[in-house]
Amino acid sequence: MKPIQIELVQQWLDKFINQTVYIHVETTNGAYASHLDEKAYNVGAYVRNVQITYNQAKIVGEGNAYRVGLKTNNGWIYAEGLTDWTIHEGSKILLAGHDREGRLMVALQISETPFDY
Repeated sequence: MKPIQIELVQQWLDKFINQTVYIHVETTNGAYASHLDEKAYNVGAYVRNVQITYNQAKIVGEGNAYRVGLKTNNGWIYAEGLTDWTIHEGSKILLAGHDREGRLMVALQISETPFDY
């Protein structure tokens, strides 16, 4: 993965507008957060291979973290804290947010085909 290039990411997000796509959204503060700090809570969310059609996509932010929003007919999906991106298998956009130690904090992936398990 490489640091987000906002113009290139926007171009890839726009390619999927008004298409039925599969998404993967994941957030986590790490499975062992409460082991490292007894006052911390383990939190996370996971959505995989859900089909959506979005009619607007936008990436915003400055510096080292960005937010991507996908507008559907029924509402919004967004991921915040994204830092890196890549194109996987030629057509799947993968966006991730990593902390200072390189650990995954948030992920948003979009594909025309289901993600492998």
